[in-house]
This record gives sequence, structure tokens and C-alpha cells, in this order.
Amino acid sequence: MKIHIVIPITSDQFNEQVEKEARAFLGSDIDLEISHLESGPASIESFYDEVLAGPPIVAEVVKAADCGADAVFITCFGDPAVPAAREIVDIPVVGGFEPAIATALTLGERFSVVTVLENVVPMISGLVARMGVSTRLASVEVIDTPVLELHDGDSLLKSLFEASCRAIEAGGADVLVLGCTGMLGVAATLQAELERELVRVPVVDPTGASLGLLQTLQSMGLKPSRKTYMPPPPKG
Repeated sequence: MKIHIVIPITSDQFNEQVEKEARAFLGSDIDLEISHLESGPASIESFYDEVLAGPPIVAEVVKAADCGADAVFITCFGDPAVPAAREIVDIPVVGGFEPAIATALTLGERFSVVTVLENVVPMISGLVARMGVSTRLASVEVIDTPVLELHDGDSLLKSLFEASCRAIEAGGADVLVLGCTGMLGVAATLQAELERELVRVPVVDPTGASLGLLQTLQSMGLKPSRKTYMPPPPKG
């Protein structure tokens, strides 16, 4: 199986970290390719950024499919351009949101998302409503750290711990979802620290959930429905 990861930003600064993170969730028989955008935003932290990123994301997905990829992971929690990509390629395509939330729903009754900035809270709330699971959402917590500043592991873990405690104690969450795929390599450590200091709650890493789902879809021979994701009608 060949999985292609599209990093939807114009820099390769996360490529090495994303590959390391992805390898931890992939079987030894999986071929992995990674690309980033030639044009678009430096990060996706608003509806505006998402619109700018859409066309180059779709172009990367098409290129990956043409080069023999069996599945594509657009590594962003906001699922940018995912429905559009599913319309024009005949392989599974996921972002970080749907797989992570689907996983969280199997682990507890109410989940909280811990994300980067207030700017993305409306985006996440909209995705939750579209998925039809608003009654299961306990809260959306923010750590007030831009995506491009998530590289300080100790600071990130401290902020995530504090936000997670708010989600559990005040929000009533019994499952936590990391609300940014740039929060690399911290889920297991955060989960262990919460269990040691507060209570055991699962912490869902969106990268792990997404790559796990793609491998499952491949093993089951499943692709997106052509009744939902119809090819765009010809124009002109």
C-alpha cells in the first residue's frame, strides 16, 4: 500500500517531523510519500486560509493519485478540500478531523477538542455540527499558540496539559482530541501525564487516527461513495 501525505502549507519545515510521526502508525509494508504546497498559505488558521489552500491541495491529491497512491492524508485538522478531492480521485482521502472524532466517539461519551487559536474554534464547531455529533462535544479549548510555533515540545505539552485539565474538570470531557495535526509526538506523553496527575482519559492523535483509518479502508476495499462524491459535471 502507498499512502501520500499532503502537508497543506508552503514550507517543508514539518516534513521530517510528519514523516517520523507517521511511521509510528504505519505497518512496515506501507510506502510513504510526503509533499507540501507550491502555493497557498503558510498555515491554515482561518476560513480565508482554507480557501487559499484549496486549489493547491486538490492539485497535490490529483498528482498523488496519478503517481499510484492508494490513499491520501491531508494533514490538517480542518479537513481542507477533502470533499472536493474525493470528487475527483478514486481513492480514499481524509483529513485529520473526521477520523479523530470517529475514534473519540468509540472511547467515551463526551469529547473535547484542544486546539491552537480562537480563530479556528468556529471552524471546528462547524465541522462538529456537519458530522452530527454536537451533543457529544463537551468543549473546544485553545492553547493560544499559532501552528508555526508548535515546535517547542515542553511549552506545548504544558499548554496542552492545562487546557486538557480545563476540558476534563470544567467541560466534562472524558476523551480528548488534539485539534491540530501540528501537535506532533505529544499525545502519549500528555495522556500519561493526565493519568498520573488527574485521571485516565484517552488522547486521540489525529495523525494516528487518520493513517489507521486509511489502512483499514484499504484492507476492506472501501472507497468514497460516488452517490455523495460525484465527479464535477463538465463545463463549457
